[in-house]
Amino acid sequence: MKKLIFGLCGIMMCGVAYADVNGTLVTMAEKYLNSITGLTGTFVQTANGKQEQGVFSMLRPGRVRLDYDNMPVQLISDGRDLYFFDKSLDQITTVPLTSTPAGILIRENIDLRNADINVVETADMGETFSLKMNLRGQEGIGNMNVIFDKSPVKLNAWTVVDATGAKTDVAFYNLGVRTDFPSDYFQIQRHRTISTSGGDAFYD
Repeated sequence: MKKLIFGLCGIMMCGVAYADVNGTLVTMAEKYLNSITGLTGTFVQTANGKQEQGVFSMLRPGRVRLDYDNMPVQLISDGRDLYFFDKSLDQITTVPLTSTPAGILIRENIDLRNADINVVETADMGETFSLKMNLRGQEGIGNMNVIFDKSPVKLNAWTVVDATGAKTDVAFYNLGVRTDFPSDYFQIQRHRTISTSGGDAFYD
């Protein structure tokens, strides 16, 4: 469960030689990320040799939601915390958004040069480019490698490596602009009803 939480994340590049940090690529990424208000599309997640897919939604600042097609789980950020909701167990695991590398992309102002975000590597692969980032002074919680299409600049994928070294790759497809999410869309919906078996039950 924790691997899934810390693995809110694209496609790792194999065999790519990283050079020094390329300021032009950093500027391109920063400009694009700060231009985003809301996005929605589909994703394919690969972790521990297993692949899952679903619907991805993001609304800056601070809000992300991943709904999995074949698992009774949601991963939701409400702008303050990141929640992993297992519907089948009615169990919620919560971590502060600031303790995850993924929180870098959904903050209100993204400063890739002078704030607490540390871009440690860049790579130019022709049609795409990537930035590897961590939180300055918190390198132990992991890092995030974000891949962008170059022309036009667009989010392509990301990989998160958590504190244990576990990797989760997420690739995005059919991303489009959306800002008209319902007001409660980035909140966990749990409705209690009385169970005839003698206990309380929850449903969506």
